[in-house]
Amino acid sequence: MHIPTQREIRYQWERGGPVMTWALIVACVAVWLLEVLLGFIAPGLRAWLMYLGMAAPVRLVAEPWTLITSMFLHAPNSLLHILFNMIALYSVGPVLERMIGHWRFLGLYVISGLGGSLGLMVWAAVAPGGIGWQMAAYGASGALFGLFASLLVVYRRIGADIRSMLIWMAVNFALPFVVGGVAWRGKSLKWRMQVYGWAMVVLVIALILLCNMANPYGWMSFGSLH
Repeated sequence: MHIPTQREIRYQWERGGPVMTWALIVACVAVWLLEVLLGFIAPGLRAWLMYLGMAAPVRLVAEPWTLITSMFLHAPNSLLHILFNMIALYSVGPVLERMIGHWRFLGLYVISGLGGSLGLMVWAAVAPGGIGWQMAAYGASGALFGLFASLLVVYRRIGADIRSMLIWMAVNFALPFVVGGVAWRGKSLKWRMQVYGWAMVVLVIALILLCNMANPYGWMSFGSLH
């Protein structure tokens, strides 16, 4: 296995290579391997780390780090979860990263993941009987849907074939059930990413806080739930 040198990484970074995409893949796989290893040597510690890292609507506001950590956790007892998510990330990440730049791509990934957590909060607020507050989720699927949706819009604008992307979106949608234009290039796209990106962060956080108003447990008492 070839490990890229610092010079090779810098070369790819300066030429728009998928450096950030690979970094995200490495991070996700490394966390998953840690989960698997802990399953053999310290199952209790793994369960504790999974609990602290996953996004649970009932304690999401009190433990905001789970908005990020949940994006890097995957089912430790399933190869399909991490495998399909990482293949999907590599199928869409390099194209978007080359279009919008490394840091904007990372920002888009994070915002998309936050959108997934918002979806959890919305479901918790509207689910009958308050059952939504007791659920929890983890994985890169929420972030991946945001990346797919962004590239879908770009491809539609430039008239590209989107069938393969729709297939991957369908796979990522089904996975949880299997496992428990030119105007968009250059400065215009970068400007939109910066303005819309920060606006989306503020909007998502505001909506999460709004949904949490329906939390029957209250955001100050989560420590007692540990």
